[in-house]
Amino acid sequence: APFLAAASRRGAQRWLSSSGKGPEYLGRVKTFMREHVYPAEDEVMRHQNSASRWTVPKVIEDLKAKAKSEGLWNLWVPADLDPGHKLGAGLTNEEYATLAEEMGAVPFASEVFNCGAPDTGNMEVLLKYGSEEQKDEYLKPLLDGTIRSCFAMTEPAVASSDATNIEASLVREGDSYVVNGRKWWTSGALDPRCSVCIVMGKTDRAAEKHRQQSMLLVPMPSPGLDVLRPLTVFGYDDAPHGHAEVLFSNVTVPASNMILGEGRGFE
Repeated sequence: APFLAAASRRGAQRWLSSSGKGPEYLGRVKTFMREHVYPAEDEVMRHQNSASRWTVPKVIEDLKAKAKSEGLWNLWVPADLDPGHKLGAGLTNEEYATLAEEMGAVPFASEVFNCGAPDTGNMEVLLKYGSEEQKDEYLKPLLDGTIRSCFAMTEPAVASSDATNIEASLVREGDSYVVNGRKWWTSGALDPRCSVCIVMGKTDRAAEKHRQQSMLLVPMPSPGLDVLRPLTVFGYDDAPHGHAEVLFSNVTVPASNMILGEGRGFE
């Protein structure tokens, strides 16, 4: 109970406190959207309707570089995980929420500010729980916007809304883990820049149900990892990122790719 109370206080502080910088950044994001993002919508739409739709439009990378140069980059980074504000703007969740609302007016806008899913969630996991080796290999290029990532949890064979049902297996063999399982709705897996996948799966089926699951970093591409097909949402496939069905067949990765430790996927 004391732990939960402390966690609740920390959560409230992250949401309700103010850095005092929220209005300034909101104004800057609004200006950037008006001057650069909205005018690019037609070009992005033409690309998405072309034969090259599974490639990344050049204008997106150009806008990313401009946003980065103006200090409108990694605005999602929680202030409590970045005390010196070296990675982001040092905003609270409440302040960032107003920026996210503004970005939400254009589907590709969050990517322009390096605030797009699923990268933000994956980066926060690595920022909070990743080893120094994992941060060097994956977090740094994600924060820099030079690669993208995906998160593989949902499975077609089980009710994945309860994540304790996930059945993919992560089996330790010497200095490696061997991954087997079928995932779908793996957002971002079709992006040509996707270089790493965080896979959720079971390492100990005999453990208490919330201690069975672990998270493992799997490089993309890897032998035995097959991105089978894009799935659609209301008829849209969300190219070039996509929501993919992915098959893992004896995919082998170093044991050092385990995040935090076995059985700690729910922390």
